[in-house]
Amino acid sequence: MHALPLLLVAASVGLGNLAAAIGIGFGGVTARTRLRVALVFGLFETGMPIVGLVIGAGVATGIGHLARWIGAGLLIVVGGGTLLRALRQPGWPAAAGARAHPAHTMSLGKLILTAFALSLDNLAAGFALGTLHISVAGAAIVIGVVSVLMSLAGLELGGRVGAAAGRRGEQIGGAILVAVGVALAAGVL
Repeated sequence: MHALPLLLVAASVGLGNLAAAIGIGFGGVTARTRLRVALVFGLFETGMPIVGLVIGAGVATGIGHLARWIGAGLLIVVGGGTLLRALRQPGWPAAAGARAHPAHTMSLGKLILTAFALSLDNLAAGFALGTLHISVAGAAIVIGVVSVLMSLAGLELGGRVGAAAGRRGEQIGGAILVAVGVALAAGVL
């Protein structure tokens, strides 16, 4: 079994989720937020490698190169929208101790779009894992579990730092999503 390469791939594709979850966590972390992020990020991170194996080498490789740019663009748009919405909130700038209400957290549609953008590179990763003769189901489960754990860790970190940042938390969260998109476009993530 190729446990170490699989864990390294899972951790590398989970880094984007960690960073995005930190940004999401700045808006406030509730049990509902944790559940939504864990489910959506986990499903996309688990499913995309399987889709990559199913659609084949040529398509996955072609999409893999383009996926970085599409994913980066989507994250920049989502993060930029969050940042602009936070800047336009009435009462800005608020007192340093004021906290963004968790209701201002990312909508389900934006969460799905973010998860999709972050998981596009897993199409090619799924094909690459197939060349190592790793079980598709096993790889998907490991990648999904690592993704969920990294996402939950990111939410907690973002929530704690966001609580200290007060109303600026949502702005910082949007800026982090933009930065993740830029890092993805630059090939850093």
